[in-house]
Amino acid sequence: MYNKIVVAVDGSETAQQALVEAENIAKTYNAELCIVHAIVLTMGGDLEGDKKKGQDIIDQARSAVTISNVKTQLLVSKSGFGLIGIIETIADAVADRDADLVVVGTANRRGLKRFFLGSVAEQLITHVDASILLVRPPQNLRRQ
Repeated sequence: MYNKIVVAVDGSETAQQALVEAENIAKTYNAELCIVHAIVLTMGGDLEGDKKKGQDIIDQARSAVTISNVKTQLLVSKSGFGLIGIIETIADAVADRDADLVVVGTANRRGLKRFFLGSVAEQLITHVDASILLVRPPQNLRRQ
């Protein structure tokens, strides 16, 4: 059913949960797993520092999985800033890899925080042409 799976990680506990789910699905279907982390260019930002942090996040995620059919990719937004840049960059990677499934953690925001901040997970639904698995935070980290 799934041949190529992309999991987006950001170093959070919820992203770790998403990685576990993605690995389990990849094992079940003998699918290729690609771990991605997206960074965006910021005005006055430290691109090299952001790349190093991003690569550290990917390296930690890669060391947490036990399957051998894993690729990793640090994504740098070529267009867009902030949340939109991250969403578009991840969506482009999903399309480039022709992924069947995208696995991403959701922050489980509610109310005004969700309205103003949006959600990478929620926005990906309208930007990718693949199935999406949203992984909720562990029970002890869920916001009321």
